[in-house]
Amino acid sequence: MEYKRQTRTEYQTLKKMKKIATIALAFTLIFSCKKETKTMDEQTTQLEETKDTIAPLTDNVIETAVIYEANIRQYSPEGTFDAFTKDIPQLKGLGVKVIWLMPVFPISETKRKATGGADSKFASEMPEEEQSKYLGSYYAVTDYTKINPEFGTIEDFRELVKTAHENGIYVILDWVPNHTGWDHIWIKEHPEYYTQNEAGDIVHPAGTDWTDVADLNYDNQDMRKEMIEDMMYWLTDENIDGFRCDVAGDVPLDFWEQAMPQLRGVKSIFMLAENDEPKLMKGAGLFDMGYGWKLHHLMKEIYKGEKSLKDYAGLLEYIKTNYESDDILMNFVANHDENSWSGTVSELYGDASHLMTAMVYMSPGMPLIYSGQEYDLDHRLKFFEKDSIPKTKGETWDLLTKLGKLKNENAALNGGKQKAGYTIEETSNDKILKFSREKNGAKLTFIGNFSNEVQSEKELLSGIYLNALTEKKEEYKEGDEVTLQPWGFKILID
Repeated sequence: MEYKRQTRTEYQTLKKMKKIATIALAFTLIFSCKKETKTMDEQTTQLEETKDTIAPLTDNVIETAVIYEANIRQYSPEGTFDAFTKDIPQLKGLGVKVIWLMPVFPISETKRKATGGADSKFASEMPEEEQSKYLGSYYAVTDYTKINPEFGTIEDFRELVKTAHENGIYVILDWVPNHTGWDHIWIKEHPEYYTQNEAGDIVHPAGTDWTDVADLNYDNQDMRKEMIEDMMYWLTDENIDGFRCDVAGDVPLDFWEQAMPQLRGVKSIFMLAENDEPKLMKGAGLFDMGYGWKLHHLMKEIYKGEKSLKDYAGLLEYIKTNYESDDILMNFVANHDENSWSGTVSELYGDASHLMTAMVYMSPGMPLIYSGQEYDLDHRLKFFEKDSIPKTKGETWDLLTKLGKLKNENAALNGGKQKAGYTIEETSNDKILKFSREKNGAKLTFIGNFSNEVQSEKELLSGIYLNALTEKKEEYKEGDEVTLQPWGFKILID
């Protein structure tokens, strides 16, 4: 199937046609009112049908939000928008307030990947009878303003957004600004939009094995304008609520400084950078949130015994020193890259999986759930082929439900631009971490055993607490010994 991107002229013409149609509709309504007077209820119903079903996105929403990364291809056996849309109400039950959709755009056939890594192969290099199963990378975009037919239609996409909004959930798109697929219309019509070698050939991003994509040239101002125009389309015409921007640090900072005011001028949006550089969030108007890569890697290293809790204290000091107070970091035990290329949650954390998941929620920032994590996904999802996640609810579903409720409702876990306070408390056992979070009179205490052996300590707790996970009261007197099982933890409401 051939995909044709609208030119800027076509896009503007469509806008004019919509405006004319709106005016015509208005005149029709005016004259029809002379023939038939509508009741107040009918008028109210009509207004309700045309207005959005969700309030503008505010900082208060972000304070208590859980974000969910939706891998539409692998989320269900069907791999469609419709199959995912049916489960959106369940995600609300996990405390999800933002859905991040992995790229939903058509994928290039030219240089379509079959395998990844340094020895990667294109689908065209595989046996002919197998080539159709290689669906390629979501990040090899053919057209920024179209929908991948693999997932459904634009109407299916709109229903997904509508359903999310009806459930109080905002939707952000995974945007790929650094490169396009080799079938993008710009390749033929605007080769100057791309990085070229001395021979004038368009090249893939330097220093990578991303041979299925062509590197964009941000020295070209016309390309920048078209990129912003395409992003604007999804805000104005498709009602999405922001973007997660792929390899955002590889795009010149001054592009984001150019684009953000225009995007934010349309509506209140949420912007996530796949990057952890403070400069991308510095000052007002740039990215709202970056990746909490350092916490993610540190948790893996602590599990393997390569780092200690002293390093965790050091990380918190680094964050306090290098980031502004209203910067947000996305905390996670899994995402699409980690699952496909590094390992599953159980591979990376073993018996410490639930402890590290709790840390993601208890640490300042916003917790991420990746498709399948809630169902104890136990295999690495294929990246270039069809795969599927399990759909059996187990211990992780129960844990995420409780953590999500706590994140949504308890101010002590606020993690946005006005985060709850965070205090590490001294312990005599270097395998036990204790810290408290506090805001507006709400307080939580976390204690965890970061080792594969039973750990005990006296004078660790004193008073009466509500265990947030068991929902039972626990009383500790001075001198009582607290014992934690290997990788065990407690979240206590003071």
